Amino acid sequence: MEDIILLKLGEIVLKGLNKRIFEDKLMANVRRRLKQYGNFRVYTVQSTVYVEPQDEFCDMDGALEAMKTVFGVVAISRAAACPKDKDEIFKMAKSYLGDEIRRAKSFKVESKRSDKAFPMTSIQLSQYVGGLLAEAFPETKVDVHNPELVVNIEIRDYSAYVHGIPIPGAGGMPVGSNGRAVSMLSGGIDSPVSTYMMAKRGVSIIPVHFFSFPYTSQLAKEKVIRLAELLGPYCGKLTLEVVPFTHIQEEIRDKCPEEYFTIIMRRFMTRISQRIAEANGCSAIVTGESLGQVASQTMEAMAVTEECVSIPVIRPLVCLDKTEIISVARKIGTFDTSILPYEDCCTVFTPRHPKTKPRLEEVLKAEAPLDVEGLVEEAVTGIERVVISK
Repeated sequence: MEDIILLKLGEIVLKGLNKRIFEDKLMANVRRRLKQYGNFRVYTVQSTVYVEPQDEFCDMDGALEAMKTVFGVVAISRAAACPKDKDEIFKMAKSYLGDEIRRAKSFKVESKRSDKAFPMTSIQLSQYVGGLLAEAFPETKVDVHNPELVVNIEIRDYSAYVHGIPIPGAGGMPVGSNGRAVSMLSGGIDSPVSTYMMAKRGVSIIPVHFFSFPYTSQLAKEKVIRLAELLGPYCGKLTLEVVPFTHIQEEIRDKCPEEYFTIIMRRFMTRISQRIAEANGCSAIVTGESLGQVASQTMEAMAVTEECVSIPVIRPLVCLDKTEIISVARKIGTFDTSILPYEDCCTVFTPRHPKTKPRLEEVLKAEAPLDVEGLVEEAVTGIERVVISK
């Protein structure tokens, strides 16, 4: 029995002459994720990626699980290949899915015929194999409208493939197919979700964390490293840039009006993120801001915050409420780590009455006593880089 994994592509199939570029990026990501599970041949034919084990030592269960986090794939099937002959297909369906058919209360057969040279139509093949399976498993009834199990048959270029109900894939676009961006990664719930959402659109991510020791603990930094590790299967290999932020926050505290602390702090974060972006060929900055969630996330505050940089600031969560964000965090496995009680720099020197509708001229006046360029340069020079291997 030839065991194989079939990956069905999503938006990539809509691409035109550059479709191959997206497919190649996807296959590179698939190969990277499969390395730890054995020797696989990965190739694509007719908008399907084939993951074919090359020896008996391949971990098919591990490989199947890994494919669930690869962006660009909308459906995953573990299948068995056989010759393109109706009786061979029936034999394979009976042996490969026999246990599932016995457990199910009802089933039907669905066939797709990509190879039009095959002598039967899809309907004819489904009726033929379905009839033989009904005789072989009389305890399981045939239900073509609402079956508990669907026996899928695909007649493709090289072989026929038999599989059960496909597993949903991660969707989106292959990471690396839509450029690079810096993503601000705090220890909260929101920023890991915004990082995930940008990776889903095919963006390679460089996560940036602002660390204010001793106001925030070493445990807080380790928490963010753990969040980056949890994002690794989706985002690929990450290098977390840990920015020393203590001196900047102390300077803001000592020299700026209290109601502007948060706005000025976020302007520094944005400036530093642009410097990191420029050094790494990134075209945008990603944040986890959601409109109106806190005082610094009003439209006026967002406009003033991003005024100090020349590249786009992208906010994937801007229209999501907290419940929706938490739902995604639970889905991708970051929620439980995000709620650990180790606070990040955003909780340091929080103003009692923050300015919610700041005016740019007022903010520029408030931060005028600061050596902005000197502080940014000091922070960038002191960056610690943590490689997250995935």
